[in-house]
Amino acid sequence: MTERAQPGQTPRPRLLLADDQPFILEALALLLRPEGFQTESVRSPAAVLECLRHGDYDAVLIDLNYTRDTTSGAEGLHLLESIRQVQERLPVIVMTAYASVDLAVDAMRRGANDFVQKPWENARLLTVVRAQVELYRAWRHTQLLEAENSMLRRDGAPDFIATAPSMKPVLELVRRIAPSDANVLITGEHGTGKEVVAQTLHRLSHRAGRTLVAVNTGALPEGTFESELFGHVRGAFTDAKADRIGRFELASGGTLFLDEIANIPLRQQAKLLRVLETGELERVGSSTTRSVDVRMLSATNANLHAEAAAGTFRPDLFFRLNTVEIRLPPLRDRREDIPLLAAHFLSRYAARYRRPLHGISSAALQQLLGYSWPGNVRELDHTMERAALMATGEQIAPGDMGLQAAGAGRGVSLDDLSLEGVEAVRVRKALARAGGNVSQAAEALGLSRGALYRRMEKHGL
Repeated sequence: MTERAQPGQTPRPRLLLADDQPFILEALALLLRPEGFQTESVRSPAAVLECLRHGDYDAVLIDLNYTRDTTSGAEGLHLLESIRQVQERLPVIVMTAYASVDLAVDAMRRGANDFVQKPWENARLLTVVRAQVELYRAWRHTQLLEAENSMLRRDGAPDFIATAPSMKPVLELVRRIAPSDANVLITGEHGTGKEVVAQTLHRLSHRAGRTLVAVNTGALPEGTFESELFGHVRGAFTDAKADRIGRFELASGGTLFLDEIANIPLRQQAKLLRVLETGELERVGSSTTRSVDVRMLSATNANLHAEAAAGTFRPDLFFRLNTVEIRLPPLRDRREDIPLLAAHFLSRYAARYRRPLHGISSAALQQLLGYSWPGNVRELDHTMERAALMATGEQIAPGDMGLQAAGAGRGVSLDDLSLEGVEAVRVRKALARAGGNVSQAAEALGLSRGALYRRMEKHGL
């Protein structure tokens, strides 16, 4: 039975041993297990390949002969080539009682990492195994670091400011379910803070010491969806010049957060469902099954209940994601939080831009409280960043925030706005009319979802 490491612990190296002689397998296991290795034993080349298709190992030790009275090593050399077709980088150590220089050279040429002669010397065999496992784990760790470095990361833990009465049910749910491994669906309008809730759930869970991987599925082209989530092997498609770890493997042992989950096409939903149900996946272009252990958090501003009923979102996937649903209210329904949020954002940007700011004027605060906030907390964040840059005094004044022109247009003619200002007003109004639904707002503006996302990012929405 495979041992599962506790979160935060490095699992014991897992070795696959292959020999047709039971006493050889027993002797290897007796040597390796007290040295901190997990072992699994098989007695045929077919069994080796079957294990590699469904399991994850740190190294393989294989005999070169499996049929009685056979000494050519042909069976083992053929197995070695087959292993390399399934696992390009997995360390393979070959061993045989009929060693020769020519056979050793042939095995190394076909992809073996090292060679051990039977009867082996315990110290040498342990040295060879440890060296190959350490090299392999170092390579895998490098892959993980490269994958992490390719992702945009925010510094520090999220600040979850929520004092309004409408946020009390949210806080209670977060407190109760954060320590569990339950899948959570976070819903609410665009910009309401769904990612902050996901970060908070992860930080309060027993997986807090491991990785939180966030993916905006709305920004993933359909053609790269599987590669991004499940990874790929070299040669899987034209641009696959090297193996790549997917987000599921990167998040294994930790938490995976899929934002804009409603944007996943139906064909890809089935593959996502399979991973959630079985905890297993295959990289694109590979037949090797890999086990992953992730806690799934997802978010959307769409009505998944309605989309599941309409057949545009798989009901079985919806139920799998929606063990618990956390619904975030829009900022206009939690105005009690606006002063604290605004002060928090202002403090952050005053420090970042080294501005000597000491608060928000009463007139500016009244303007903040009276604004409709179609972009919710994200728009407030952007507004305070602009104010920190534009302020001429020690306090933020109404004119520093740019809300008069960007609001509902009261008393402001579009002729008085720049082209970018007009665009910002149109985008805000479309989002407000669509209740924050990006798909509906994009359709009303005659834009694709991607084009609208780019404009929302441009205007801090």
